[in-house]
Amino acid sequence: MKYSWLVPISSLMILAAGCGVVSRNVSTSENVSYTVTGNSPQHQYIRKYADMAVRERVRAGVPASITLAQGMLESGNGRSELAVKANNHFGIKCHDWKGAKTYYNDDRRGECFRKYKDVEDSFRDHSDFLRYRDRYKFLFEFDVTDYKSWAYGLKKAGYATDPAYPQKLIRLIEEYDLDQFDKKTSSIHRQVKQSEETPLETPLQLETPKPLSREKGGSLYSLSLSRQLYSQNGVPFVYSAEGETYAGLAKSYDLFFKEILRYNDLDEDKELLPGTVVYLQPKKSKASRHVDKYITEGGENLRDISQRFAVKMKNLMKYNGLDGNETLTEGQTIFLRNSGK
Repeated sequence: MKYSWLVPISSLMILAAGCGVVSRNVSTSENVSYTVTGNSPQHQYIRKYADMAVRERVRAGVPASITLAQGMLESGNGRSELAVKANNHFGIKCHDWKGAKTYYNDDRRGECFRKYKDVEDSFRDHSDFLRYRDRYKFLFEFDVTDYKSWAYGLKKAGYATDPAYPQKLIRLIEEYDLDQFDKKTSSIHRQVKQSEETPLETPLQLETPKPLSREKGGSLYSLSLSRQLYSQNGVPFVYSAEGETYAGLAKSYDLFFKEILRYNDLDEDKELLPGTVVYLQPKKSKASRHVDKYITEGGENLRDISQRFAVKMKNLMKYNGLDGNETLTEGQTIFLRNSGK
């Protein structure tokens, strides 16, 4: 039996068995038509969750086809015990998860998995899990319609241990025509708050320091005519060279010694290794727009993250309820712009 469905601005419509073409008039500008045939568990999953996948594509930049294929595969089309009891559709384990938890036999017995209040939270967390972890950020360099590169990239980054994982995702996408949901539609974009819309830059582009022009560098360049300055989050800095010290750099840029230490969240002098970021002005109270959080890989401390994103330590401590002395564990979410509440 063939089902046809429309995607109005407000939501995608789920069709019940036995229905024909369903249409609903909406007051906003346009409807976008997608067609799904069949009433298998796979088709039911697509009809139920495609809207969420498209919203996440607009908000975070993850292809909707990849989100749907992963959800279908990881959750058994929404019928697995983990999906039913914990709303966890992507098999994401606890790591340093602060929310509700559930325990399930996976690679090992009694492994900890994240539990969500609803499926939408699971879809959103899946997107953020990819966007804000370093190991997955290269994926966003691929076009949102390049689902094959995304599928193989997920395996390369270690998302799954199954050697056939990419082929399984690609087979689902092509068998169920999931790539139709990767096409951009102005109506869907208008459903998402402008503040949440996918930025033009990828995560790597947003986070890579930019060379600072002489015009913007102003007096800092006049103090060191031959040295390239860089900017992170709008804050100028230099990369230290072999043999340099904080005291020497402070003198070069007409700063007090304690001033340069304060700009870099240091209470006292320390060895300056080559290639270290040294800020020449105060860091900001929050990270750049669209750089909302960072999910740790393990072994970092809060100052490492403060220096990486040019956000003051005291603000990171406030946003995350930390005292600044902790060694952060793998998978820990550090908020960079606010507390995330």
